[in-house]
Amino acid sequence: MTTSGTWKVGRLAEAAGLTVRTLHHWDTIGLLVPSRRTAGGHREYAEEDLVRLYQILALRGLGLPLESVASCLDAGVDPARVLDDHLAGVEASIAALGALRERLVRLRDELSAERAPTTTALLDAVRAATGAGPASERTLSRHLDDGRIQVLRDRAAALGPAAYYLLEVEWPELYRRAERVRAAGTPPADPEVRRLVDRLDELGALFSGGDSEVSAGVRAAWHDDPAAMSGDPDAPVDDWRELADYLDRARGGTR
Repeated sequence: MTTSGTWKVGRLAEAAGLTVRTLHHWDTIGLLVPSRRTAGGHREYAEEDLVRLYQILALRGLGLPLESVASCLDAGVDPARVLDDHLAGVEASIAALGALRERLVRLRDELSAERAPTTTALLDAVRAATGAGPASERTLSRHLDDGRIQVLRDRAAALGPAAYYLLEVEWPELYRRAERVRAAGTPPADPEVRRLVDRLDELGALFSGGDSEVSAGVRAAWHDDPAAMSGDPDAPVDDWRELADYLDRARGGTR
């Protein structure tokens, strides 16, 4: 670190366990742009950049791809929420390792005593080596039956803490972006709109498991209750329904 309290890219990469190439890539795509420049034009990272770097790494650690990380940060995700989820993940890992340790010690003691381990002990060890993280989902009971709600619940559970950011942050942010380009008069066939639709559909498939009825239920929820689904209590119903039609035209490749 320099005397001015900034970090050059090489020093930051080394300290964070990243490559310079990674930081350059994040700079290029606008994910982490150094906020300072030296008189000679060299990039330097300030303390506020380190805060964003922590958020990026924490969200990546929860399983989010870079695209989702960018959407979450653009949406203004609460840093305290990121820290809490990171901490919860660490504590869950510690608990899981503690449970695994207890079972392994039990197995070792039985083998040391030249006793064959019981089936129950072996199964406990197997269960302790696997597990699912906490799940988060938006209630869709008005649009989906119990069985398909369970599909969403199971898929979200498999994603763990990442489910919150994908479902509660990135998904609404993508719809808000789509509404901005629609309001600006961008044709549905525009590549930017197509990319938004593709990502929305990727998320839909991720949570629906490819079940078309689940996907239809999610779309119906956005159509009927856009304020709740977008997280915006002031979302105009008519505008959001027009957006749904706009996105369907983009899926069909029409103008």
